[in-house]
Amino acid sequence: MNSFITTDELLLIAPEISMVILATLVIILDLVIKNKSILNFVASFGLLVPIALSFNLLDGTSQFAFAGALRVDYFGVFFKIITLFATLITILISEKYSKKFDDYQGEYYALILISASGMMLLASSVEFITIYIALELSALPLAALITFIRIRSSAESGIKFMVLSALSSAILLYGMVLVYGFTGTTYIEDLSQIINRSLINSELTFGGGALLLGVILITCGFAFKISSAPFHMWAPDVYEGAPTPITAFLSVASKAAGFAVILRIVYSSFSNEQIGMDWSVLIATLSAISMTLGNLIAIQQTNIKRLFAYSTIAQAGYIMVGLAALSSLDGGQDNAGPAGILFYLFGYLLTNFAAFTVITLVSINTNSDSISSYSGLLKRSRLLTLIMTISMISLIGLPPSVGFMAKIYIFGSAMDTGLQWLAIFGVLNSVVSAFYYLKIVKIMLIDENENSEKIQLTTNMSLAGLSCVFGIVILGIFPGSIIEVAHRAVESII
Repeated sequence: MNSFITTDELLLIAPEISMVILATLVIILDLVIKNKSILNFVASFGLLVPIALSFNLLDGTSQFAFAGALRVDYFGVFFKIITLFATLITILISEKYSKKFDDYQGEYYALILISASGMMLLASSVEFITIYIALELSALPLAALITFIRIRSSAESGIKFMVLSALSSAILLYGMVLVYGFTGTTYIEDLSQIINRSLINSELTFGGGALLLGVILITCGFAFKISSAPFHMWAPDVYEGAPTPITAFLSVASKAAGFAVILRIVYSSFSNEQIGMDWSVLIATLSAISMTLGNLIAIQQTNIKRLFAYSTIAQAGYIMVGLAALSSLDGGQDNAGPAGILFYLFGYLLTNFAAFTVITLVSINTNSDSISSYSGLLKRSRLLTLIMTISMISLIGLPPSVGFMAKIYIFGSAMDTGLQWLAIFGVLNSVVSAFYYLKIVKIMLIDENENSEKIQLTTNMSLAGLSCVFGIVILGIFPGSIIEVAHRAVESII
């Protein structure tokens, strides 16, 4: 085996390298300049380099790097681009918010970039040790970012995230050790053949108790990453205490990276029919629990960030419908379920960031995250009211939004693969979610507010919000292009 790193290998991870270089540049600039607003400009425009480098990798070929630990293919690049767009919008909406910690703006932007680089590596990782390292690279900067407001609730949120993240990482690592002990390999693409051989003369689930326990522990570890019930306990407090742009970043980029790894593991390792059925039952159960728990508890919330924490738990449940459909008996060979996941995640990126653009501005202007602070928003900013209303429509899943098309596609994959009960469960939960989403719209449009001061949008905020709304509507009417890209991404890992 060649022990030297080649130029070709470095080119395959050029987007991640450029992210680290950009983070370093931001820190250096922070030391030598007094006008900290330049940092936002450098960080946001600097992201055009890794975005361009990522698009340059979309040549349709699949290449391995670093002794096969990384696989750069259409699927991985798709998730890199999602992460990069999430990072860009996070930085754009941080322009005004980051002034709350003026002395630490350089560290703030650098940590976002470093965390994003870990998520990008995670999307291409096909080996357990590499997956674990990339996971920690993405999680540790987030723990620091959550505490940036420097108030009691923020510090508590950071500690809670750190402790529970460490616990979930330990569970995940232990699961990987058990799987390695059973199979003798850490490469997920080798697991399928080894597991299938072990099942020939065995009637045990997953071929034996040790492997079954390992798979369960790995599932638990990644369920934490995507904030799926019952491993969601960190989300409400962390979302509430974190800086608002970081809450948005957590809800989208972290979830996308988690699903990227899960899809790779499912496609590569658990393609056996018996294992597929066991996996499908496990995921479908977690999906139903997440949808129901998230929506029912969200109804009771009075804090907008806690409401979105429970909303994202419910959204994880919807996305897992596609994951369950992948492994079900009648549709295991179809890629509608996983392609639906990719399409849903892209639509969720646009929808959630549209909402958090408004949440960030309202938080700055009212110094409150209470849902009641949105009363009379129509009189204070018609544009913000429009952005928030469209994002709520998309989160519910009403036409003509990307959320509607995403749910049609992902629930349809469940119907086609014998999971009709789960699709019906998802539709019923979408109806329940309409209660608290439309409640926000009602408060903005109808309720009165003594404060009638106009809310001014910066150029960055307007660009982020309007771009997301444009994407929500256009992809809701013409979803074909992204669906085609999603299918092509999934086909690259089959």
